[in-house]
Amino acid sequence: MSPPPSTKPSSSFNSHSSPTNPADRIRHIAHQMASPVLTTSFPADTVPQAPEDPLFGLAREYRADDSPDKIDLGIGAYRDNNGKPWVLPVVKKADQIIRDDPTLNHEYLPIQGLASFTSRAAELVLGKSSTALAEQRVTSVQTISGTGACHLGALFLAKFYKGNRTVYLSNPTWANHNQILTNVGLQVAQYPYFDKKTKGLDFKGMAQALKDAPEGSVVLLHACAHNPTGVDPTESQWHELAELIRAKKHFPFFDTAYQGFASGDLDSDAGAIRYFVDQGFELVVAQSFAKNFGLYGERAGCFHFVAAPTGDSARETVTRVASQLAILQRSEISNPPIYGARVASTVLNDEKLYAEWKENLQTMSGRVISMRKALRSKLEELGTPGTWNHITDQIGMFSFTGLSETQVQKLKQQYHIYMTKNGRISMAGLNTSNVDYFAKSVDKVVREVQ
Repeated sequence: MSPPPSTKPSSSFNSHSSPTNPADRIRHIAHQMASPVLTTSFPADTVPQAPEDPLFGLAREYRADDSPDKIDLGIGAYRDNNGKPWVLPVVKKADQIIRDDPTLNHEYLPIQGLASFTSRAAELVLGKSSTALAEQRVTSVQTISGTGACHLGALFLAKFYKGNRTVYLSNPTWANHNQILTNVGLQVAQYPYFDKKTKGLDFKGMAQALKDAPEGSVVLLHACAHNPTGVDPTESQWHELAELIRAKKHFPFFDTAYQGFASGDLDSDAGAIRYFVDQGFELVVAQSFAKNFGLYGERAGCFHFVAAPTGDSARETVTRVASQLAILQRSEISNPPIYGARVASTVLNDEKLYAEWKENLQTMSGRVISMRKALRSKLEELGTPGTWNHITDQIGMFSFTGLSETQVQKLKQQYHIYMTKNGRISMAGLNTSNVDYFAKSVDKVVREVQ
């Protein structure tokens, strides 16, 4: 019969007791020295948990919702009348041309990007007959879509601008503007923009704020289809703003993400930028090709610097600025991605494809405009409290509905309708199958929650 197991403690040690055997004690001390308590260099008081991006959080909630009635009005991407992503027919043709090219390779682009793309991008936003282009007062750099263009511009200003280093943003503006600018050390301030009473432009407040801003401030302006309000200055108001900005020696920073997508007219949507350039302003432009080409994930964009018309010294300024932009680009991304630029370049450099692209733009902008008309008509037919003319007065992908945060929350909880809490909706998320349900849901919520 085997003896019972011994209850005598083992001479081996564990981490919770100090051994009495000298040899074990030495091993214990060595073990402690070799296995110190590990701590992070990034504790919570240094790196706190960041909040989830509201827009991407909204998209996550939408995906998790299994209701057949759910509507996504948050995402800023075009959808067809079936609620599906739309690959532009002209983009499909360009893609085929690229894939059939026997010389196709995947080598690095130059630091400044694909020249056949950036040169046509500059013509697109400034106009083929632009005197700035003719006088070689422009330098262009391919970027990671409009976000990358805004970032490169912010970085350039943070390093080299000697005026008032506060950037004035519209209230409200695209939320990422604040993060991009402050992340590179620039200060931001706001100028009034949206009038909650009229649901239109607070031009008087905007103009006064820019008059009161310190001389030489940077003013960020949405060229067309203002995000998030869909409210743009009129042509005469743009002219008045140009006079005011010149008088205060402010520096214009244009962000254009919807050229051709807003009205369907490429020239009209670039009108404000071209007017400022024609007036002799030195300025910068952040240009995106995500919306107007449907190249959302391909991240195709450009950043343009336009020098003031000062003769030979303007070209010398452009040369110096281009050299510094190349250094910033090299340290940030080294070389821009090629596919989206190839697609856009293929279309922009072919007359037939370019003409077809303009037709595609009219298809997208036309459907959005038709949804604006349909929504306004249905709300007015229902007698929904309030006025709804702003739905059709506004332009572009987004509409600032005027719905309160409480009403927005109720639309999500009871009717499975997802929009940003400030009441902004993406008009592209509406279609002939859901616009009636949306209008009736809004009508009920507006009546219930004043």
